[in-house]
This record gives sequence, C-alpha cells and structure tokens, in this order.
Amino acid sequence: MLKVWGRRSSFNVQKVLWLVGELGLAHEHIPAGGSFGVKDTAEFLAMNPHGRVPLIDDHGTIVWESHAILRYLAARHGTPDFWSEDPALQSQADRWMDWSQTSLQPAFLTGVFWGFYRTPPDLRNGAAIEKNLALCAQYFRLLDQVLSNQPFLAGDRLTLADIPAGTALYRYFELEIDRPSLPNVEAWYERLQQRAAYQEHVMIPFDELRGRLDY
Repeated sequence: MLKVWGRRSSFNVQKVLWLVGELGLAHEHIPAGGSFGVKDTAEFLAMNPHGRVPLIDDHGTIVWESHAILRYLAARHGTPDFWSEDPALQSQADRWMDWSQTSLQPAFLTGVFWGFYRTPPDLRNGAAIEKNLALCAQYFRLLDQVLSNQPFLAGDRLTLADIPAGTALYRYFELEIDRPSLPNVEAWYERLQQRAAYQEHVMIPFDELRGRLDY
C-alpha cells in the first residue's frame, strides 16, 4: 500500500494528499513532523536524507519533494487528466506547478503565512509582510485573468496545474488580510470546495500553527 509521511496541516503534504484523494489511491498516512517527530529518526533519514516531509513509499519506490511526488503519482497512477503522454499538453500543468513553487508559494506561504500568521506579533517584519501581500495580490490577479476564460488553470478540467496554487486558497481566504477583488479566483475556489478530496485534505483548520515558528 502507498504510504505517505507528513502532518495534515503541512501545506506541501496537503498537495500530495489532495492528489492521492483525487486519484482514489488506497494509502496509509503516517503522521510526521511538528509534534509527531519521526523526521529525525534513522529510518526516516535513510529514506529522505533531507529529513523533510512529504515523503512517500509506493510499494518500494521512495519519493520526496512535493512536486516530484505529484508528478510521480500522476505518471504512475493518473488518468490522462493528470498525466499526458503529449509533452506539449503536459507542459501546461508543469508551467503552473513551477510558477506556483517559485513565485506564488514564496510570496504567500513564506512571506505572508509564515511572516504574518506563524510569526509572533512582536517578531513580525511589517514591511516584508506588506511587500509580500502586494506580490500575492499581483499573482492572484494574474490567476483571476487566466480564469476569466476557463474554469481551471489548464483548461476545462482539474489537472496537476491546479494542485499547488489551489492548495493555497483555503489559507489565503481564511487569513485576516487585505485581498483584492478576485471574482474568478473565488469561483475557482468554490469549484474546488465542491470536491471531496479538497474538503478532506486541504480545508483543514490551521490554528495549531499560529505563532509557531518552530512547529
């Protein structure tokens, strides 16, 4: 059986579990990281020398790094909706995945979620938070423009393109922060909220992370 290590409140673990749910894969979830520990054990480090989650073991195939896991699971277990043998079509998902990891995630997850929510008030860098909020507004407006002509990032159906950026939506709309008007992103978010796997693996309260830099 597929095994997935990580804590459910981890953003990167949520990406993986959401796809696992979309693919309908039977799996065992093993809590790791935060208060669960495990990551610094010899057994875990033998599988991932970086000592980070998510980590999967798919019948003996070990994969770490969230986007590498997403691509592996889609290629091994996915339908054409999640993995195309046509490089041109597959690149549509790959572009958005890479953009999310190199642009949106640093601005939102690191700059805003960590900088604002996970940092105690007396340690926050207000100027850095404002800068990253502005970047997030820019990036989400870009998504809003793309989604004005299609229901999902790569077209008319959910693909890997939606997983990384879509995982950020629950936290983005739950935080008490300023947001621009984003009618198309909000409509996309509503579509994602109707999916059982999104409800189960992404829409998870994250109160335990408030002011917790070391969790």
